[in-house]
Amino acid sequence: MEQLSGTAAQTLQQWLEDASIDEATKQELRDLQDQPKELEDRFYRNLEFGTGGLRGVIGAGSNRMNKYTVGRATQGFARYLLEQHGDKEGRPSVVIAHDSRHYSPEFTLDAALVLAGNGIVAKLFTSLRPTPQLSFSVRHLQATGGIVVTASHNPPEYNGYKVYNHEGGQLVPHEAEKVIQYIQEVPSLADVKKLTQEEAEAQGLLVWLGEEEDQAFVDTVASVSLSRDLIQSGVGRDFKIVFTPLHGTGNVPVRRVLEKIGFEQVHIVAEQEQPDAEFSTVKSPNPEEREAFTLAMKLGESVGADILIGTDPDADRMGAVVKDNDGKYFVLSGNQSGAIMVHYVLSRLQETGKLPSNSAVVKTIVTSEMGAVIAEHYGAEVMNTLTGFKYIGEKMNQFEATGSHTFLFGYEESYGYLAGSYARDKDAVLASMLIAEAAAYYKSQGKTLYDVLQELYNQFGYFLEKLESRTLKGKDGVAQIQAKMTDWRSNPPQEVAGIVVQDVLDYSLGLDGLPKENVLKFILADGSWFCLRPSGTEPKIKVYFAVRGESLEDAEGRIERLAATVMSRVDGQ
Repeated sequence: MEQLSGTAAQTLQQWLEDASIDEATKQELRDLQDQPKELEDRFYRNLEFGTGGLRGVIGAGSNRMNKYTVGRATQGFARYLLEQHGDKEGRPSVVIAHDSRHYSPEFTLDAALVLAGNGIVAKLFTSLRPTPQLSFSVRHLQATGGIVVTASHNPPEYNGYKVYNHEGGQLVPHEAEKVIQYIQEVPSLADVKKLTQEEAEAQGLLVWLGEEEDQAFVDTVASVSLSRDLIQSGVGRDFKIVFTPLHGTGNVPVRRVLEKIGFEQVHIVAEQEQPDAEFSTVKSPNPEEREAFTLAMKLGESVGADILIGTDPDADRMGAVVKDNDGKYFVLSGNQSGAIMVHYVLSRLQETGKLPSNSAVVKTIVTSEMGAVIAEHYGAEVMNTLTGFKYIGEKMNQFEATGSHTFLFGYEESYGYLAGSYARDKDAVLASMLIAEAAAYYKSQGKTLYDVLQELYNQFGYFLEKLESRTLKGKDGVAQIQAKMTDWRSNPPQEVAGIVVQDVLDYSLGLDGLPKENVLKFILADGSWFCLRPSGTEPKIKVYFAVRGESLEDAEGRIERLAATVMSRVDGQ
């Protein structure tokens, strides 16, 4: 024990002596006595409430995901909710959903019983549900807030906990800071208030949600469709979709929505259909990665699919795969799918005379400019936010409050999309529907989505993007990431790959009215850019690159030179 830092040793001792912590947890910690490095990592801090709430490795310890860290976070959130509810009539209420991960149902119930212990009504789904459905249901049920237990597309050993405000959006900084303060002010784990399930149900503080809420979500998502009549007129009869939920929550809602708007041939990747906390058929359950589509491609070949679609475990991210002109599978990037959907949504609205004069498209600062150029072509105003869909949701709230703009589409390069105003988080159920109907619509004109992408490149320029990341785990990793950001901030380059650096945007200063965030963006004289950003949910530093070329070959050359030069410095070479 003497090898641990003071903080870690003290917190470990508190856990071992705390009567409210069960014996199995204490034994797990005692079994690690000869692993000081592991214990240090488990106790050198409390698991941080970051850009997406809590997210961490499952296990015993203050820096791990377990029922005690979930309970402590929920106690702080409960205080915040009671404060927000104020003098409103009735009890405050919170909708809670979870994904297919290890301990997700248990953490969900733990959170519900802590809310109940604080006199807050917890409304739980009976089984796993998508994150966007949670966002929708908070609004639909006029709840005070929401919680979803998920670690998105992280590896199997992770879980997480995200909290939502009454508008159905994840907490933005000024809200999160208050919750963080209240979590920190929970004196000890013994001070977390909690009822038993029997007590909570008997007092009407634990309510179970089911089919009625599911149907409302499916109907609402389907109502955003722009080509339902076309699909139901016969196009949907022959159009073949292969879908994989990657062992997560997307299976039922995606199929229901696709069926509702008229798609009759939806083929499911059987090996990945059922929930599986180990995600045993993939290295990573991430639709951003080609490897996640290996089984879908095999099925796609056998059935002659027009498009392959995959959703991540909590169904807020969607990836799509189409065939190129050589008949080979082409994985659309988040930026490419986003640009196609911006073009599809705005052009369809224009065709039908329904494009509002005050249209708005919202994207993040690390998302390609291609979608922005397309949106502006249709007369829409484009707005940039920081990374995190909560900021796009915040913009939507501002539009609704002022009537200044009509929100049409919001997206992130990391495969998150939303159209319609029913939710305040990215929705892979909606995105699966939109990308499928866009593909079917263009097929009726004799084109594939790959053809459409080439047309957009020819018309608007060859935009190309790339993402590099470096994982640096543990206490040392956090320090290394911070050191790299400090180095680039204090010693910005004058030129990169022979191109002059025209502007340096340091978002930690609070630029363009945005909240302060540890992000650096370098704009080069030829219009290309790169951006350094520590991940808010994983122990990574992410580096984004974007160029605009005269041809695909030109763009590929530019981005390779840019990435090689920047990553050489990031890696300390």
